[in-house]
Amino acid sequence: MLTFLSHFFSTVHQFLRNHFVLSFVFLSPLMAWIQLKIIEISKYYELETLQVLCFSFLLIFIPTIYFMSKPRSIYLVDYTLFKPLPTCRVPFSTFVEHQKLVYQSEPKCVDFMLRILTRSGLGEETSLPPAAHYVPPMPNLPDARAEAQLVIFTIIDALLAKTGISPEDINVLVVNCNGFCPRPSLSAMVVNKYKMRSDIQSFNLAGMGCSAGLIAVDIARDLLRVKPNSYALVVSTETITMGVYTGTQRSMMVSNCLFRMGGAAVLISNKRSDRNRAKYRLLHLVRTNMSGDDKSYLSVMEEEDRNGKVGISLSKDLMYVAGDALKRNITTLAPIVLPISEKLRYLFNLLGRKLFKKKWKPYVPDFKRAFEHMCIHAGGRGVIDEVEKNLRLMPQHVEASRMALYRFGNTSSSSLWYELNYIENKGRMKKGDRVWQIGFGSGFKCNSAVWKCNRTIDLPMDGPWSDTIHKYPVRIPEEINM
Repeated sequence: MLTFLSHFFSTVHQFLRNHFVLSFVFLSPLMAWIQLKIIEISKYYELETLQVLCFSFLLIFIPTIYFMSKPRSIYLVDYTLFKPLPTCRVPFSTFVEHQKLVYQSEPKCVDFMLRILTRSGLGEETSLPPAAHYVPPMPNLPDARAEAQLVIFTIIDALLAKTGISPEDINVLVVNCNGFCPRPSLSAMVVNKYKMRSDIQSFNLAGMGCSAGLIAVDIARDLLRVKPNSYALVVSTETITMGVYTGTQRSMMVSNCLFRMGGAAVLISNKRSDRNRAKYRLLHLVRTNMSGDDKSYLSVMEEEDRNGKVGISLSKDLMYVAGDALKRNITTLAPIVLPISEKLRYLFNLLGRKLFKKKWKPYVPDFKRAFEHMCIHAGGRGVIDEVEKNLRLMPQHVEASRMALYRFGNTSSSSLWYELNYIENKGRMKKGDRVWQIGFGSGFKCNSAVWKCNRTIDLPMDGPWSDTIHKYPVRIPEEINM
């Protein structure tokens, strides 16, 4: 009950702070009326002039301080995505042929990966970096760095050209890449390449899983709140070269079938001058960590098998842990974003279960009433199915996630931006629409970001979807026959 009331007043408070002009128009008559009442009371009680002036001063001073404390809005100016070269494409036949050459003495391993691949929800257009096409694969530092440079420099070049800003205008840089953490860091590589300012605040995130893209946005948001009139550049990617696994442990072979090449560069601003040209405004960002549970920690992690080969291990408990992490996240997010009717239903259900000890099922709020679009991390068909089931979503709400998985595979932390770009390319993003991004990652984490569209988005003329968007959506069978 207290939590509900706290979120209710917090919502009212946030509305007043985000709508300064509207609040001023409605509150000005109220303040004038209170001022007249003060004058009347002063005459009745024969208050001194100094006391009346103090009351009047407080009446003006307190609201002024209140509105001046309003944090700056955070805008997503624009973003760009990496489109792999045609030579990097990996159709199923090529993937299977390579695995047969790698696992000549282990045909059961090939059969296992083939079963995973045909049920994964991936299509024939996904891509792997050049080094992953070697037979046998030979993960090494120079090739991994070459892959990182290809992806990161391509998307940053495109973003700078698209937005027209200079590298020297960027005040904050956050680069996240889960499995590749070289020295010098990837963020240092970007600063050096683009000759960015010497006082730039740069961060390099590694080992934080597929939800690190939203963690990077959260870091950028916090820094922009204390740095007025600034730009932040967020780069989310994953290197596949160092993650190719050639051992025989099945939980580690799954990653070979799911992870693919991709990356996103996002420009975030707190400048009021960007309010009109920015695509989105950040409304909420909720981060949820599961702690104290070994199962959650072991669900997605990098480890070494008994033969000394390193890879990403995906536990069979992943769906259970992801579902539990999602429940924790929406418990925090629901009171903030849901309409009043859904909040009341959620509250009554909570009271019924807590006060009357009735064995009611927890009420799952209807998030379709809070958001027009949803971007669910395309970690695999099972992840999307689990979220669709738990949140009682319709097929159209998970279409962007399924198509991004089908076309590009699991691109780790950048998958949410491929999904957002799919919605834009379909011409569905209108002014005022709200977008919910849900990211899952190792640890186990579930992070949410809520964006509001600032303007109706024109159909993009470039980007990874622009030349093939007419082909989608496509029907994805439960299992592809090969």
